[in-house]
Amino acid sequence: MLIRLADHLPANSSELVLRRLPAELAGHASPETHSSVIELATGVHLDVRGAAAELAALRAALVTELAEIGLVAASPGTYPIPPAGDTRVTTSGRYSLVADSMRTLARREPTLALHVHVGVPDPDDAVRLMNGLRGALPMLLALSANSPFSDGRDSGFASSRTVIFQGFPRTGTPRSYASYADYVAAVDAMITSGALPDPTYLWWDVRLQPALGTVEIRAMDAQTSAADSAGLIALVQALARMVLEGEPPTREIGPEVLAENRFLAARDGLEARLIDPVECRLVPIRELIGALIARCRSYGDAVGAVDLERVNRLVVANGADRQRAWVREHGMLALASTLTRRFARSPDDMASFPPDSN
Repeated sequence: MLIRLADHLPANSSELVLRRLPAELAGHASPETHSSVIELATGVHLDVRGAAAELAALRAALVTELAEIGLVAASPGTYPIPPAGDTRVTTSGRYSLVADSMRTLARREPTLALHVHVGVPDPDDAVRLMNGLRGALPMLLALSANSPFSDGRDSGFASSRTVIFQGFPRTGTPRSYASYADYVAAVDAMITSGALPDPTYLWWDVRLQPALGTVEIRAMDAQTSAADSAGLIALVQALARMVLEGEPPTREIGPEVLAENRFLAARDGLEARLIDPVECRLVPIRELIGALIARCRSYGDAVGAVDLERVNRLVVANGADRQRAWVREHGMLALASTLTRRFARSPDDMASFPPDSN
């Protein structure tokens, strides 16, 4: 999120910022639906440490460029202070089509997400991974929840981003597919008919990216710091290895349970109790997350075991918990200032919100 340093309000300046970026940084930055938001994308990495280091470097480089025009940046799931005027949408390229097709939905409050790609060369393995991740998405959502405030008020949700973004079509948890051919048959009906330009207009919480050869996990809120992003990236990569290399799930979870668990995770975050479809009871989500991390630990060495352990910080208090605690202590304006200070911290900086200006 691009923010005016003078008053901490969102700045509708993405086109100006992107024009000014040096070529190396511009290659990793792109517009988003809203003109107060830009997307940063790392290159391809073989381990989490490399991805986290590049993410932190991109953030730091962006902050340097923004300072020249009186702007700063922050990366929560939603920004706690609403804009002074109307929300503006980006009018160029892909996002002109998004605005035209989504109409008033495109003018909703801006939301920011962390997207993690897993390279999967075989298309049927990619579908198997997409299917296998569906049950874990509520846990990833609860860990990453970082958007308790919407339009300047406490939304009552740990991830208000999730409920705001689901106003778009083709969001939420995808159905299970029998094979890549089954997936293609379903998606081709929408694309060949002209209803969708391409598969990137499927905004599910996990989707295939055939052009990249990846499975993209999109369920998570954007993270205030690169350190928290690193832990979630590591968990996703270890979880993907477990799905593809370990024992397949013994039971298919029905779409009704998946949808309800997604809602509960978005609403209650780490205090959520999710439905166990086998025993038909509610289970504390921290218990489920602990079991998931334990199962993923044996796959951590392949992606970065140290980075996987960063998730434990989020199990204690996710971004939504920390934002609320900070507002109770210091107020909303102080939270906005803290979010911008945390944006470009090193991924090795594991400190919580500082009590001073450090």
